[in-house]
Amino acid sequence: MRIIVTGGNSGVGKATARALASAGHDVVIACRTLSKAHEAAASMSGNLEVAELDLADLASVRKFADSVDFVDVLVNNAGVLGLPLTRTADGFEAHMGTNHLGHFALTCQLGDRIRNRVVAVASSNHALARMHFDDINWHRRRYRPWSAYGESKLANMLFVQELARRGHTAYASDPGMTATEITRDGSGALQWAGRALSPRIAQCPADGARSTIQAVTTNLPSGAYIAPRGPFRQWGKPKPTKLIAKVRDPESARRLWDLSAELTGCDWQES
Repeated sequence: MRIIVTGGNSGVGKATARALASAGHDVVIACRTLSKAHEAAASMSGNLEVAELDLADLASVRKFADSVDFVDVLVNNAGVLGLPLTRTADGFEAHMGTNHLGHFALTCQLGDRIRNRVVAVASSNHALARMHFDDINWHRRRYRPWSAYGESKLANMLFVQELARRGHTAYASDPGMTATEITRDGSGALQWAGRALSPRIAQCPADGARSTIQAVTTNLPSGAYIAPRGPFRQWGKPKPTKLIAKVRDPESARRLWDLSAELTGCDWQES
């Protein structure tokens, strides 16, 4: 299969790309910095390509999507965590703009060129979040980085549910607590946790990638959520996991889709 992995140059995305390429799939590493993508690809074996994609810039998303003839599996993996209030090139709050709206735009622009499925890399932090549809980009609320991240991850989960409701094959995967560099641009406390604490207690990226790899090939019903089932659901072998009520709410999923389409100017145009 031909598989696009956004953010496939580091962390869970890199481990995912490595495993899928080693298994014989054609893998495209799509990320913001081409030099990092080339460096990552050079460390792997298999059939790999690299491409430039900045999910925080809708012009970059469209340019990348226009270059894709087809893809069997789109793995929406790239993400940011713990940023101070930052806005994307299009004025979106950076967590929502990168983690959800950029991936929403990419998925919808690729549309029917996605021949098999979409996989969204989510997080258990969605369980602590609440969607603020009236202020999704934090113009009026007091900004809290952790809340912004959680809300973007809840958006990932709702997006998968709405894709499934519309007849597309989509899955949510959760790596659990994994030692990556996602906190490198975060606050001092998050940077400390990422550099000092995470390597001592978190899974390695290869273990964190297991849920995504499983989602790429699973025959579970569309909309399923695959996550670790070990202690606190942060470690261990991934398994199908029950969706919480807020994720199963069809009205929230539809509302998010409509708002995302309005903000990005993108929708899934079926042939």
